Amino acid sequence: MKRKTKLIHGGIPGDKATGAVSFPIYQVSTYKQDEVGVHKGYEYSRTGNPTRFALEELIKDLEEGKRGFAFGSGMAAITAVMMLFSSGDHIILTDDVYGGTYRVMNKVLNRIGIEATFVDTTNLETVKSAIKPNTKALYIETPTNPLLKVTDIKAASQLAKEHNLLVIVDNTFSTPYWQTPIRLGADIVLHSATKYLGGHSDVVAGLVVVNDDQLAEDLHFVQNSTGGILGPQDSWLLVRGIKTLGLRMEEHEANTKQIVEFLSNHQGVEKVFYPGLETHPQHTIAKEQAGGFGG
Repeated sequence: MKRKTKLIHGGIPGDKATGAVSFPIYQVSTYKQDEVGVHKGYEYSRTGNPTRFALEELIKDLEEGKRGFAFGSGMAAITAVMMLFSSGDHIILTDDVYGGTYRVMNKVLNRIGIEATFVDTTNLETVKSAIKPNTKALYIETPTNPLLKVTDIKAASQLAKEHNLLVIVDNTFSTPYWQTPIRLGADIVLHSATKYLGGHSDVVAGLVVVNDDQLAEDLHFVQNSTGGILGPQDSWLLVRGIKTLGLRMEEHEANTKQIVEFLSNHQGVEKVFYPGLETHPQHTIAKEQAGGFGG
């Protein structure tokens, strides 16, 4: 299935119960059981909802992982992933990471003893020197927000595996249309789906895909226990938005290339940060690991 087709027909194609081509919004909190403990796959919408599950299956397919999860925001998704770790654990993160990620690590999760070190993940020697006995994961944002630094996911994943570290990649800026980190060695991929995936400024959401059955079980336990789920209406909006992701990402890039060319030749502009420029320090890596440079 080609990429644009997968955006439309990936996941669960339609509703088996009714034959509806567009998956319906199951606006429901509880489900009738045939008898105590006997249900049709759903019992309470915090634990599972058909519309949310359709979205979770779609992002799982797009990111080529084993299971997807939908949360109420990108930060809710990041926080849930960090709840996989324990007090005393150490996480290495990209230094140019999104401000909200930096804040939750240094202002919230530090209170429960999760330690964070921010380094330039484009330099693997710097990453290697930051690894400690209690380091559990390498968290990469690539391209970064806002300076668009690009980390070599495959090389970073190889280094992480040598030290038994989980690899977490924030794929928000590239989306699975341009970049699939699991192919390159990532264990967990996450998104602020509020941005490109939604695409219409009408939904706030976060998505996570894991590539391991035990991680899937652990993250579902966190999702169900803490309750930061995405509602059915927003799940439907996100499924709808993803259908046009390919068209939008190509147009974003085409427009951005024109802006970059204009700014690069403007005497009042000192420097332009864009991976599509051959002068960008990680241009070759970006070209190799992603299908496009974004915009």
